[in-house]
Amino acid sequence: MPRLLSRLVLTLCLLVPASVSLAAEKTNILLILADDVGQEVLGCYGGESYPTPRLDKLASEGMLFQHGYAMPACHPTRIALMTGQYPFRLDHPKWGSFPKDQEQETIAQIAKKAGYKTAISGKWQLALQGKDRQSPARCGFDQSALFGWHEGARYYEPYIWKNGELWEGVEDEYGPDLYTQFLIDFMAENRDTPFFAYYSMALCHDVTDDLKEPVPYAPGKDRYDSYAEMAVEMDRQVGRLLDALDRMKLDENTLVIFTGDNGTPMKELTHHEDGKYIRKPLFSKINGTLLQGGKTSLYDTGTRVPLIVRWPAVVKGGQTTDALVDMVDYLPTVADAAGQPVPASWQTEGSSFIPVLKGETDSARDWVFAQGRTFDANSNKKNMAWVRTARWKLYYDGRLFDMQNDVREKQPIEPGQGNEEAQAARKKLRKVFETEIVRK
Repeated sequence: MPRLLSRLVLTLCLLVPASVSLAAEKTNILLILADDVGQEVLGCYGGESYPTPRLDKLASEGMLFQHGYAMPACHPTRIALMTGQYPFRLDHPKWGSFPKDQEQETIAQIAKKAGYKTAISGKWQLALQGKDRQSPARCGFDQSALFGWHEGARYYEPYIWKNGELWEGVEDEYGPDLYTQFLIDFMAENRDTPFFAYYSMALCHDVTDDLKEPVPYAPGKDRYDSYAEMAVEMDRQVGRLLDALDRMKLDENTLVIFTGDNGTPMKELTHHEDGKYIRKPLFSKINGTLLQGGKTSLYDTGTRVPLIVRWPAVVKGGQTTDALVDMVDYLPTVADAAGQPVPASWQTEGSSFIPVLKGETDSARDWVFAQGRTFDANSNKKNMAWVRTARWKLYYDGRLFDMQNDVREKQPIEPGQGNEEAQAARKKLRKVFETEIVRK
């Protein structure tokens, strides 16, 4: 009887589809990159201007990072996230471009190596798809639904490329609803195989403003959606994805990462008048203080972004960490979660923060880096980059700031000044510049 039972069990195992077996072993990954969202937007960070109940709940169910950083603008952040390399290493790819020689070495390609199905929706920005429809596919995405960046609208009467073809019959739809539903459908279709779903959100970025004719307002409105309205929509769309995972019973074994591509804008676009787009200053309240957005600047308001991770199978909820995370860390983190080593030939320079999630270390790295658009170690514009720890921040031109006591960067500590701790921090961060950043 035991021998017969063993044979029966073996037969049943052989009848189980390989994809189901693989799915049981692999962790699904949902990476959400919000557009133009600093920490002050979310209630879980002390934000008071916008209701973000779903993101706040996500934080309560996982780990909230106090020190997540991005480049100060969208395209450089996407280059760093996709490649695991700093943009200046790749000679500052121009807006709307991606290095051809990196297309086989991306965050999506590493997931595919691990046997994952891959998809992206929302914002691409790494090519004008009307001119290069297969750009997302070449970079490793099996499926894509991306608005035509600088080709049409992203919100109302959206202009969307779905798997390389214009998505017809969606003129009366709201763009973010389509991007979200596309990923929900993708996850449902691949629930029995491991998947990597990258939601590069349109929200909360202003509408496209460089077309011959202004993009449309929402139905019945004489203005564009306010930043506050977009923040509410961002939270709702994230909630839709989380609810879908719950319905599909995939939430326990899905690693959900939410972060932002840069800080909140300094101004918000209100309407189009006499051939011009009209904007007004944008202030948000955080912990009782009004804060103007700092997108494109190297201040905290331009580079310090939310980072929330939920992974019920691994991460206990309600945790907060001071671990440092850099945009180049996402590729090795996805690789680590997927159980796929990054090939030695790839020039990835990030560090996986999976050990932080597992409680194996307080931080996976000792410093983070951010650069301006034109950083060049050999140019005179040496203020266009910094390296920092949680407390100390050193610009390439030598200005040191104590971010614990001078978050607005009003009092630079000059060389030779400051106490022993400040001088030690300068020495440490200068060495990072000399041995880690300016090394090629």
